[in-house]
Amino acid sequence: MTDRYLARAIHFDESDMNIFHAPARTGEWCISGGFEFSNWSEADLTGKARQAFANGWLGMETFGRVSVVAITKVEEMEVDALTGALAAHFVSHYGAPSVDAARVVAAEEIAQMAALCADQDPNTLLMVSRDLTDAGVKESYRIIPPQDAGLDQFAIHGSLDDEPHNH
Repeated sequence: MTDRYLARAIHFDESDMNIFHAPARTGEWCISGGFEFSNWSEADLTGKARQAFANGWLGMETFGRVSVVAITKVEEMEVDALTGALAAHFVSHYGAPSVDAARVVAAEEIAQMAALCADQDPNTLLMVSRDLTDAGVKESYRIIPPQDAGLDQFAIHGSLDDEPHNH
């Protein structure tokens, strides 16, 4: 059986805590979550909601948003659990008729994310950007290979001298 890959939320600084209504937890599995915006119009795109629309991946535990995800191997049993959790979310938040009915759509969402991750190396970073077009929501992705994913391009630069040192 071939390895499957998905992506986990990663934080390089505290910015996601400030820009999203509900930030995803570091390490939780994520999908695009663009379905959340399928009925949105320009009027919906203000403040933190605009930020979630424009650049947020959807965490599948907290259903919060994150700006950057990192690709990593996922076990089949985890995929099954994630599919069930996402299906339950579709019932509780989007009015799907049953978890069984929603499982098909949940599996498709996870499969789309797995396809995006499939040809990338582990630890590759992904960022999403969305635009609202006449044809609906358009997503594009920025892929940063592991050797290029230096923390310095994301980190807030400052002095560590103010931090207590534990040696």
